[in-house]
Amino acid sequence: MCLADEIKRRNNVKIIGKGQKTLLLAHGFGCDQNMWRFLIASLADNFTIVLFDYVGSGASDISQYSKQRYSNLDGYAQDVIDICDALQLSKVVFVGHSVSSMIGAIAANKKPEYFSNLIMICPSPCFLNDPPDYAGGFETQDLLELLSIMNKNYIGWANYLAPLVLGDSNTHEFMRELSGSFCSTDPVIAKTFAEATFLSDHRHLLTDINQPTLIFQSQNDALAAVTVGEYMHKRIPHSKLSVIAADGHCLHMTHPNEIAQIIIEYLQ
Repeated sequence: MCLADEIKRRNNVKIIGKGQKTLLLAHGFGCDQNMWRFLIASLADNFTIVLFDYVGSGASDISQYSKQRYSNLDGYAQDVIDICDALQLSKVVFVGHSVSSMIGAIAANKKPEYFSNLIMICPSPCFLNDPPDYAGGFETQDLLELLSIMNKNYIGWANYLAPLVLGDSNTHEFMRELSGSFCSTDPVIAKTFAEATFLSDHRHLLTDINQPTLIFQSQNDALAAVTVGEYMHKRIPHSKLSVIAADGHCLHMTHPNEIAQIIIEYLQ
């Protein structure tokens, strides 16, 4: 098996559609490519869509997981770059949910020629508060306690986090799916990814993003407030902020038609 085929198998890469412009969809923490299914229905007629699972998530090859590589977001960004290499992609539109927004920014900083645009759904460059200039939403101790619960009661942690992520107004079906997705991830891998997600600070990258960037923020999001989107919009040079009247952190699942329409109009 050649290296390109190994990468496609490793990351469970799938390609849908035959549009001239390619969208690379990158799932968030505790999720997999299946979470994009509601958005794909509206986008497949207009674009070629590349789906994948980060190593350690979904149907990826877990034997390729390395705690050293994936202890920070750079390892996940290398997954993205590897996939672009394997598929010989250039000028791709990177669509990232949550932490994948910053993973995409890291990848675009390393290989700018691979990416024409970044689209960020409910992003946060830093979940930690840094007063007086930045409100990430959480104190360090709060996040450390959340991570500690993962060790003591992983199922309980998943059942607690799912409604926090989705918002109380969204369906129990989505909450069960998200909780189940969290639970299906190896706890050791999940904790390492959680630490890389919630304890990192990538605010310094924002001013270096040269690709035109569309930022989606939910009006009521317990993980990333509108002020976080406004902070990013001010610092990313060629950015547009779209605030959606919605609850929760998963707009691609709860408001797929609205998100898809804005993406289509933006890229046209």
